[in-house]
Amino acid sequence: MEDLLICVDPLDVPVGTMGKEECHRRGLLHRAFSIFLYDGERVLLQRRALHKYHSGGLWANSCCSHPRDGETLEVAVQRRLMDELGVSCPCREVGSFVYRHQFAPDLYEYEYDHVFVGTYSGPVTPNPEEIMETRWYTKEEILSLLIQDPARFAPWFITAFPMAIKDME
Repeated sequence: MEDLLICVDPLDVPVGTMGKEECHRRGLLHRAFSIFLYDGERVLLQRRALHKYHSGGLWANSCCSHPRDGETLEVAVQRRLMDELGVSCPCREVGSFVYRHQFAPDLYEYEYDHVFVGTYSGPVTPNPEEIMETRWYTKEEILSLLIQDPARFAPWFITAFPMAIKDME
């Protein structure tokens, strides 16, 4: 059964639900989250699996997804950390933003994205259905890559990463 996404208005007030595929096909604004795990000066990034329906092969934050209908952001964050990376750790929200990106004539991301951070230093077990590679980068390495080659990153990363690293300072 397909997950129902929480459609929201520009102030993140729920206005209904819709299946994930149709929501992305129609380009409707919906609730999402991005998680950044860090260990000291290092940030865990993932390279999205090539077969993902968008942004395959691009680098992104440690984990991201959508809360399900009736699920709090905090519960959804823990669910996806376990699903994608096989980890659990406390996380807290540090900001949010809205972005819209068209990947194809009938494929959009239009998200109200909540940015979470958490401290984690243990092993990770990436889910190959979601992730092709993980790597710990220093924030300086990521900042340099964003200047040199921003196209290697998923579109939301460019806005979410500065929010996340402000928490590291």
